[in-house]
Amino acid sequence: MTWELPLVVGVDGSDGSLTAVDWAVDEAARHGCPLRLVHGSLWERYEGRTPSVGAERPAGQAGADRIVAPAAERARRRHPDVKVSTDVLLADATDALLHEGNNATALITGSRGRGELKGLLLGSVGLAVAARAHCPVIVVRGDRAGLAGAHERVLLGAGDAETGEEATRFAFREAEARGCVLDVVRAWRCPASETAGDAALAEAADRDAEERALQELDELLREAVTDHPAVRVRRTTVEGPARRVLVHRSAAADLVIVGARRRHGHFGLQLGRVAHTLLHHAECPVAVVPQRD
Repeated sequence: MTWELPLVVGVDGSDGSLTAVDWAVDEAARHGCPLRLVHGSLWERYEGRTPSVGAERPAGQAGADRIVAPAAERARRRHPDVKVSTDVLLADATDALLHEGNNATALITGSRGRGELKGLLLGSVGLAVAARAHCPVIVVRGDRAGLAGAHERVLLGAGDAETGEEATRFAFREAEARGCVLDVVRAWRCPASETAGDAALAEAADRDAEERALQELDELLREAVTDHPAVRVRRTTVEGPARRVLVHRSAAADLVIVGARRRHGHFGLQLGRVAHTLLHHAECPVAVVPQRD
C-alpha cells in the first residue's frame, strides 16, 4: 500500500535528527511516499539583533537553511528515488511539527535533539509531539540492529478497542510493507486481592484472565487479519505489566507500535504509562498511533 501524504521529519542538525532522517527515508522508500524535512526556528524574533549575510537573507534564516539543506542531501544520496522537500517554519520545533502533522502520514523525530541534557532519555520535543499529535508519531531510537531492520519483526502492543484499532491497522500495513513477521503481544494481570491466600482460586483466576486476554486479542485482530492475509502474525499473551513486557521484547524488534487515546478538547500531554515507558526505554524505534474519541 502506498501512502500519499508525506512522512515529516523534524531536523535540527543533531546526531539524533540525522539518524531519524536515515530511518525515515528508508521508510519512505519502503512505502513509496514523499519525505518532508522540517525545521522549526524562531530566528525572525531575533532578526533585529543579528547581522544579515546578504541583502535578503538574515543570519538566522541562513543558519536554518544550513540545517535542512545537508539533511535533504543526505536523504537524497541514501534513496535517490524518494521525493524530498524541505521547509523552515517560523515556530518552535514542537509547534512546527504539530502543525505539519495535520498533513502527514506520520511525524518522525530523533530521540534527543540539539541542546538536550546528556542524560535525558527522550528529548522534550519528541515527548511533546508524541503526546499531542493527531497522526502517528515515530521516535527513532534503539540499537543498531533495530534501526537497520535486522530482526525482520514488527512488535504490536495490543491494547483494547478504545486505544488499539488504529495502531493495529498501522502495524499490519507496516509488517506488510516490510514483508516481516508481526508479533502481537497482549499483556494481562490478575489482581492479587481477588485470590489472596487461596492457591486454587489464584490458578483459576489466572486461567480466566488469560482466556479473556486471548479473546480480546482475537477480537482486535479479526478485521485486520482478513484485510491483510499475507501478513504472518504471531499472537502471544503474557502475564505481567505491559510496559515491561514490551520493553523487553523490543530488543528483538525493528519497530514497536502502541496506541494512544486523544481526547477532544484536552490540551495536556496524552500518553499512557506504556507509551511513555517505551519512548524512554525501548531498544528500537517506537510508533505511537492515536485513537481519537
